[in-house]
Amino acid sequence: MEFTLDRRSVLLTGTLGLGALAIPGFAQTATVASRRGFTHAVASGEPASDSMLLWTRYVPADGGAVELKVELSETPDFARVAGGGVQITGPWRDHTAKITVAGLQPGTAYHYRFIAPDGSMSPVGTTKTLPVGKVRRFRAAIFSCSNMAFGYFNAYAHAVARDDLDLAVHLGDYFYEYKPGGYPALKDTIGGRIPLPASELLHLADYRLRYGSYRADPDLQALHAKLPMIVQWDDHESANDSWEGGAQNHQPDEGEWDLRKAAAIQAFREWMPVSDEPWKAYDIGGLATLFRTETRLLARTAQPDIAPLLKDKDPVAALTAFRDGAWMDPGATMMGSQQENWLGHAMRSSVKAGQTWQVVGFGTIMGQTMTPANALDWITKDAPQRTRNYVTTGLMASKAGLPNNMDNWGGYPAARARFLKSAQEAGANLVVISGDSHNAWAYDLPQDGRAAGVEFAGHAVTSGGYESALSADPRIVAAALVKASPELKWCDTSRRGYMALTITPDRVTNDWLMSDDVKTKSAGASVGHTATVTRGRNVMA
Repeated sequence: MEFTLDRRSVLLTGTLGLGALAIPGFAQTATVASRRGFTHAVASGEPASDSMLLWTRYVPADGGAVELKVELSETPDFARVAGGGVQITGPWRDHTAKITVAGLQPGTAYHYRFIAPDGSMSPVGTTKTLPVGKVRRFRAAIFSCSNMAFGYFNAYAHAVARDDLDLAVHLGDYFYEYKPGGYPALKDTIGGRIPLPASELLHLADYRLRYGSYRADPDLQALHAKLPMIVQWDDHESANDSWEGGAQNHQPDEGEWDLRKAAAIQAFREWMPVSDEPWKAYDIGGLATLFRTETRLLARTAQPDIAPLLKDKDPVAALTAFRDGAWMDPGATMMGSQQENWLGHAMRSSVKAGQTWQVVGFGTIMGQTMTPANALDWITKDAPQRTRNYVTTGLMASKAGLPNNMDNWGGYPAARARFLKSAQEAGANLVVISGDSHNAWAYDLPQDGRAAGVEFAGHAVTSGGYESALSADPRIVAAALVKASPELKWCDTSRRGYMALTITPDRVTNDWLMSDDVKTKSAGASVGHTATVTRGRNVMA
């Protein structure tokens, strides 16, 4: 269903921001000025064994401040309230409310709802606290890269239909900041799935409106209402290829980067069921510790740009010099020294406390992928020049022994080495989970000739992958990538979906669920591949 806004509504949007907008679902269209009440259902996050953060959005009739209550119960009839809280919200926080309720029981499923001063109630959500003690199994659905315009969020729908999940994890690119037609092109956009606003996101009102547009999707609402979610941003929650001091998709005529970055962070913290802590650890009983990290906006240094080296009179020599020099700069960082220090200590503490597994979520891939020598043969005849440039750059990089992506951990080898060494020194059973690439990957992660951990990298919910620019059979592409990349053990470059990670005391198993389709509405999916790591090995079985 297409969003329909008349000229008056658009003018009001620009004047009032999202504080006056609410879209209850794709089946209904409303003007900006008329929507009131609970506008975007409910969500939960930041799970602990005895607490949970609960989220909603409520706009009162006068558009001003309001005090909301929340209550939890172990039964859907709320016959016995097990906990609750209150919060005053208003236009200063876009009418969103986040209440952390303490005093809960571990490993317990709860129903929850918000109550407005007029007695109206939000939809009821369900959530579950983390367990304590001995845990035999824990399963999480892992998502990334959900671009509304590319297709339906069928991966969310499939996860909602399951009854065996304990948690949802979103590793970033929860939405995209481009103007409609920017990515994807309008010709590739699914009818009706054009998010608001009709411009690139630059200001706080823009980011708020884009969240409101995405959060109106019924499958995303259903996922939030069913499972607690641990969520972290990657780059598109701000701008493409963002780092501390800028982004590829931020130009000088678009204002100060720091103002745009602050707006993106504020809107994220308003609209997501997440605390204001930039990184955090979550203990899953004695089974595992899951780490939420931040690798984009707070301390990341600028990505290396090797494209200018290709214009050198001797590009091979220039790339070789880069490989042996600037590429290894220890000052280049994804996390910054403070977070690196925290994560190293936290992994050691997890191991000492008896947690079997250390699961670390990163926005971008850590494993190295090399470009095969025949990659140019895969490109479609009508592929844009930027695609040819990307492949050509990757080919030249691989000839010099460099990975093909400098925006992920491939551009920060010293920082990668520090992290993997800290995991080895801690004696961690390390499992890295990551997103960003739109494709599915499984890597072994060595350091100094020894196994340090494994990585399960997730494919996109909807965003296009390699297949959008390649004419070759995806099986041929995958086989060549694996052959060219020593760390890569398996990949799929043509399908969308999500990962389901199952943690047990003896092994961690990851399923890559492949959606039947994203161009039509369907909750169908099947397991495309399964990978396993056993305790104490740090390599895939």
